[in-house]
Amino acid sequence: MLKIESTPNHAGVTIEGDFFDFDQLYDALHEVVGEEDEYPSYCTARSRLLALCYELRHANMGHRGVSFVQNGLHDETRRWLGIVAPDKNVYLSTNVLWPELLFYTMALNDFVKLRAKKLLKNHYDSFTHKNVAWDLSLAQVRLFQARVHRCIEQTVSPTVLGRLKNMMFGYYVSFDHYTTQYVDVLNTRFLQLDKEQRVKNISIMVKRLVEKGDEYQEYRVAVNQAARAHDCAPDSIELNVDYPEQIDW
Repeated sequence: MLKIESTPNHAGVTIEGDFFDFDQLYDALHEVVGEEDEYPSYCTARSRLLALCYELRHANMGHRGVSFVQNGLHDETRRWLGIVAPDKNVYLSTNVLWPELLFYTMALNDFVKLRAKKLLKNHYDSFTHKNVAWDLSLAQVRLFQARVHRCIEQTVSPTVLGRLKNMMFGYYVSFDHYTTQYVDVLNTRFLQLDKEQRVKNISIMVKRLVEKGDEYQEYRVAVNQAARAHDCAPDSIELNVDYPEQIDW
């Protein structure tokens, strides 16, 4: 079962699950974000979400964290079944910074709607709406978002949770043509805070991502100008922001 928990120092979250949890989420994300150039206005958000797929893939390759989790198999059960088997399962894990995770969670709302629209367009039988409701990729993505919500619920106060839900899901926020380099700005800024400040700033990170205020607009203009100057896609431009060599998760 997929688990998402805030890290000890609240720099981000630990996504934990077995091989199949990660494999299913990896496939679902690829399915939902679509093929390259399928949703042109969402190419930058798509590229950023593929970074999560990269982390899931490397976690499944054993390049990230690993732990052993009780699987509920006891001596009495083993004797009854007549088997020799371990009482723990291997769980894999990877860490994701809070601003990054918040961006993933909100941007996926757009891709969920895009996939639902695609499914509705491609099916004209009487089960059209059920085809959307029963789509495994959409279900996997919604499960991921639900786990993120549960993690937020367990991390921030009830008052802050209400504001967060309103900002993240209370009204429509579009991430088309989003300047995703701004997520790097928020990531590095968030890491400069101490443990207590990080928890208090989770809602501020959501606000910055959603509002697309003056600071975001400045980065947007700078990135687009650089992309035109270098004749490349905006998501190819890298900002001069420095991540720490080691993160105090």
